[in-house]
Amino acid sequence: VQLQASGGGVVQPGGSLRLSCVASGSIYRIHSMGWYRQNPGKQREYVATIDSDGIVEYRETVKGRFTISWDTAKKTVYLQMNNVTPEDTAVYYCTSFITESTAGSRMQMYWGLGTQVTVSS
Repeated sequence: VQLQASGGGVVQPGGSLRLSCVASGSIYRIHSMGWYRQNPGKQREYVATIDSDGIVEYRETVKGRFTISWDTAKKTVYLQMNNVTPEDTAVYYCTSFITESTAGSRMQMYWGLGTQVTVSS
């Protein structure tokens, strides 16, 4: 199973950016997908998640600005980031709880490689 994130870049304060992450491989079921972020020297922090029932949760500091969505047919999760601030600068990591299609597999948490988001004027 692999998670491939994309969409990072440089954006001005107040601007918008959309991150995408697609899951691939021998997947039986995707239970949830989400995003974390991390800056050098700091702990990785939770940003947002969405589960298979469509229930979403957000970090308090991004509520009202970020929107997570999930195209289940494409196995792709999106993070729409609006009205970004310099504090949103970080490497953003996609994560997912997945059960592989291999017989006897159990649900596991997978991480993708990060995508850099830089908010700067």
